[in-house]
Amino acid sequence: MKFHWRYLLLLFITVNANKIFAQNKAIDVLHYHFEISLNDNNNSIHGKAGILLLIKKPTALVSLDLTSLNDQTGKGMKVLSVEEGNSKLKFVQEHNLVIIYYDEKLSINTQKNISISYAGVPADGLIINKNKFNHRTFFADNWPNRAHNWIPCNDHPSDKATVEFIVTAPDHYEVIANGVLVEESNLPGHLKLSHWKEDMALPTKIMVIGVADFAVQLAANINCIPITSWVFPENKDSGFAQYSISKNILPFYINYIGPYPYKKLANVQSKTIFGGMENAGNIFYYENSVALNDSALKHSRPLEDLFAHETAHQWFGDEVSEISWPHVWLSEGFATYMTHLYMEKKYGADTLQARMKRDRQKVINFYKIRQTPIVDTTSGDSLMQLLNINSYEKGSWVLHMLRRKIGDVLFQKGIQSYYAAYKGRNASTGDFMNVMEKISNKNLQVFFEQWLYSPGHPVLGGSWKYEPDKRAIVISVKQMQNLLFDFPLEISIKNNKQSVLKTINIHNKITSITVPINFMPLEIIPDPKVNLLFDGNIEKEN
Repeated sequence: MKFHWRYLLLLFITVNANKIFAQNKAIDVLHYHFEISLNDNNNSIHGKAGILLLIKKPTALVSLDLTSLNDQTGKGMKVLSVEEGNSKLKFVQEHNLVIIYYDEKLSINTQKNISISYAGVPADGLIINKNKFNHRTFFADNWPNRAHNWIPCNDHPSDKATVEFIVTAPDHYEVIANGVLVEESNLPGHLKLSHWKEDMALPTKIMVIGVADFAVQLAANINCIPITSWVFPENKDSGFAQYSISKNILPFYINYIGPYPYKKLANVQSKTIFGGMENAGNIFYYENSVALNDSALKHSRPLEDLFAHETAHQWFGDEVSEISWPHVWLSEGFATYMTHLYMEKKYGADTLQARMKRDRQKVINFYKIRQTPIVDTTSGDSLMQLLNINSYEKGSWVLHMLRRKIGDVLFQKGIQSYYAAYKGRNASTGDFMNVMEKISNKNLQVFFEQWLYSPGHPVLGGSWKYEPDKRAIVISVKQMQNLLFDFPLEISIKNNKQSVLKTINIHNKITSITVPINFMPLEIIPDPKVNLLFDGNIEKEN
């Protein structure tokens, strides 16, 4: 997803601190079958969830996440019944859990197909609101673990499952969801049933429905993948024109990473609180992502950036998902750097350098506020703290430095191999490292430890002086930060007419070298090609 000012609203969402990083390892959900009924009279929904799950540990109870009814606000879900086949099951609903009891302990690898009927007003997760044209809309917005506000589920990225949504709503609405449309039927009472089914396993964070008055256009077919635009009717002309940029982006990722994992790519104008949310096969963009008129196409670079970021997530974040929240850089850092690669391919190396330089300054500024590593287990009671510069820009910088360390060919091969190994599955930072070590035939443990598991970055203080009698320049580089880093530092020694590139391998607190040179230098520029995440400079001695 992309940062947007409205994401700050989520800082007020309270998350159970004991469940932040916990995984429900007793079960593995295999498939969700959600029947959701919506209406135009109020914000109450009725749901029936069919959940096929596998028992992973001997247990006499099964617990699922579902927000409990709050008597004060009137929001939350009330479970009406829990059944298996024709038998009613005993259950209690408390502390945002549905706990289902069995008379005897269930053995490992037992499959259970549980049906939960429930109703209520979503406290979050399914956003029922009016769009900017004052029309009623329903948009799921599940990240990070907000799905359980409107659907019973195992709301953790480690448990991926296939899903289908059967939505019954007033017939003036169009309905979009994950997967392909397998049925659309008119019902009595001016209602319509829409049945969408996704056969690829997804984490709950990207299982969604979108229900609104839409104008829909087929923008292109790329490798038999339909790319469609779903915009509010009032934005139809501008929206179709601007959203069509998606057809230029998808082929790049297919060529660079591998086949697109889903059967469609729908780009949807929505009420997401993020700039964009990478829901699998149907990306939700904030409602003002469509500019007012076609003249905005002349300045469409920010929209192209946003679309490139969210499209990259279809591979990284969606199809290959992080094993747990602290590894979210495998989603956000990847999408950020894949966007840079797309922009580099389209606009050139200078564009990449400018973007990396901009992001480097963001990382430097962020560290002054918060001294945490990329793989961060200190976010306390708010997962939203993980949506920060470390996960996005610093994660991207790690990939950039890894690319320079092993070379373009091996880097792309590593990205492709990592994706192929973990598609449809979950991965950790260690899993990614192991793949890149195998592909590059290099030991990358020091690289990963210092850049991903340790806070900070090199802060350099350096000096140089020219010794004309020796026709040489003496350079001293000092690491000013407490934790020493190991890295190559490229420098450009130059005057108005000439320049020489030299790489210094930095390991220690102070590194001094003498470089023979046949001209009088005027300055030294560290990292002239923008390949190192660092702060500081190398100054001439007085």
